[in-house]
Amino acid sequence: MRKKVTLITGVSGEVGLALVKSLAEAGKNDLLSLDIRPIPAEYAQYSEHIQGDILDKSLLNRLVSEYEIVSIFHMAALLSTRGEFTPVAAHQVNVEGTMGLLQLAAEQSEWRGDPVMFIFPSSIAVYGMPDLETKSQYPRVREWEWNYPITMYGCNKLYCEMLGTYFCSNYRQLAVERPQMLDFRCVRFPGLVSAFTVPSGGTSDYGPEMLHAAAKDEPYAAFVRPDTQIPFMAMPDAVAALLLLSQAPKSALNRMVYNVTSYSLTAEQFRDQVMKSFAGAKIEFKPDPKRQRIVDTWPADLNDNDARRDWDWEPGYNVERSFEEYLIPNILQRYRN
Repeated sequence: MRKKVTLITGVSGEVGLALVKSLAEAGKNDLLSLDIRPIPAEYAQYSEHIQGDILDKSLLNRLVSEYEIVSIFHMAALLSTRGEFTPVAAHQVNVEGTMGLLQLAAEQSEWRGDPVMFIFPSSIAVYGMPDLETKSQYPRVREWEWNYPITMYGCNKLYCEMLGTYFCSNYRQLAVERPQMLDFRCVRFPGLVSAFTVPSGGTSDYGPEMLHAAAKDEPYAAFVRPDTQIPFMAMPDAVAALLLLSQAPKSALNRMVYNVTSYSLTAEQFRDQVMKSFAGAKIEFKPDPKRQRIVDTWPADLNDNDARRDWDWEPGYNVERSFEEYLIPNILQRYRN
């Protein structure tokens, strides 16, 4: 008999590491992780890990033959800034990789006679506001507004949201016998800030990069203007959102894609928060025109009313608690060791 497992892809990334630890500490002992990189040694206790590529079809076939996959947290992605340098590779990882997993989940759902839950993290990058005036006129956007991304990563994420919706509701609708559909659920994250993992190529990473540079007593030049404003979220809230959505009864959900957010800051306000704890930090602003253009298309804040109504979403970390209780103490501890 095949072992029933929850599959987590991209486990060595910022969200994946925090997620696998939280799931294990909550009592999940059936975790199977997959990443192109090895899992860090301190996290190896939390899951059975397979090092491999989600684009490897033979590997996916092996997983299906050896495990009964009952749920998937698909964290693997090539992020926004890196994706602009390698757009073809970004499309392969972000779209083709997701497509392969959705196909796997749909087939598992049909075989089991019970939908596989597919949790998908999307991004603020799916939005594309045309100019700063529009951004100021519409400061808090809903899920269906301004979905005109200008990056490969944003396009990939938006398309994968649509693919997930298709596989959930309309996959093989013309087949003689329609199979059981999978259970697709998606959260759109703002910029994420982690105390335990270093930034890894996201366009919102100027915030966490300030923190890590200050803790190491290194100078840092932010690649955006001081007045640049986007929403942020501390990593524990990101993990909490994924878990809370996965635990919500299907009958309570009125949509498949949900905004979540915590607080909104300008780059200058983010720096000011850093300076409270690192008074001697050397942080300046040297906007990079290309990266600035990307961030300017993202909304200043996200409207997450639907998540709050449907599955009781509420962030646990406001600005003060994020910095005072989570970010500063843990980052200080990180660089003291």
